[in-house]
Amino acid sequence: MYSLLSHNTFGIDVSAARFLEYASVGELQQQIAQGAVTTPFLHIGGGSNLLFTKDYDGLILHSCIEGIEVTEEDERTVSVRVGAGVVWDDFVAYCVAHGWYGAENLSLIPGEVGAGAVQNIGAYGVEVKDLITAVETVNIQGDQRVYSIEECGYAYRNSIFKRPENKSVFVTYVRFRLSKEEYYTLDYGTIRQELGKYPELTLPVVRKVIIDIRESKLPDPKVMGNAGSFFMNPIVSKEKLLALQQEYPQIPYYELSDGQVKIPAGWMIDQCGWKGKSLGPAAVHDKQALVLVNRGGAKGSDIIALSDAVRASVREKFGIDIHPEVNFV
Repeated sequence: MYSLLSHNTFGIDVSAARFLEYASVGELQQQIAQGAVTTPFLHIGGGSNLLFTKDYDGLILHSCIEGIEVTEEDERTVSVRVGAGVVWDDFVAYCVAHGWYGAENLSLIPGEVGAGAVQNIGAYGVEVKDLITAVETVNIQGDQRVYSIEECGYAYRNSIFKRPENKSVFVTYVRFRLSKEEYYTLDYGTIRQELGKYPELTLPVVRKVIIDIRESKLPDPKVMGNAGSFFMNPIVSKEKLLALQQEYPQIPYYELSDGQVKIPAGWMIDQCGWKGKSLGPAAVHDKQALVLVNRGGAKGSDIIALSDAVRASVREKFGIDIHPEVNFV
């Protein structure tokens, strides 16, 4: 058995029957050809979006494909090809250091580049799909395929790669296009307010502000196990929002392009009185109600029990179902 303690940010002490890493497309294809990739298997990134409920009776696969390579460049944009095993925040730091705009609002999101493309990670008004041009993959037969951005089927925290039939498609590289021309997305959360502390608006300043905001709300997984935002923000109709505003005039929301609205799940959980409350060794974080934490020694079942209790409260008070963003294994 192979311990997965260091491969999940919730800090759940479980093991896998087998564990296999690869550092190149060729090495992955070789392992497949030699029959080393046996079922059941699960391909993971940094383990920052997983909740293990028990030992995994199969093979855990992990990509160590590194590298950030410029493939095309003109005065306005730069295209880069990034290995799936690159730590996401290292890539964001690289973009900022090179004066490339677009990724800075996604600073400090945990995990790796490949998993970020599967999950369509997002924060502060930006989603990774806004930057991706194509995703390179290898399937369980060892065949390579490049998915164009249109083929990736991106939606809120979703992509074609999350479908059950695509669990045997492994992301190897992600291609991005970033801007060399100055532009920012600043109208989310307290970004503009925090920027007021600095004399000028620059790419490194925006990155620092995003990191400061995240660190003020989110616990460090090395100190307290967590998977960042545990729940997705629900999307509801305008009619539902109007009905809720009758009772809760202060309810925050973001209008979407399709006429629907997104309501912050963290606000609703807070209104239900869960912030800072615990259920056994699992707790709702005292600074950000969207985050569930392992206070030490929690099992996957403890986190799920807390998640179920929180969801029931929100359903009862607001008539809205909130769904975990984290994958249960």
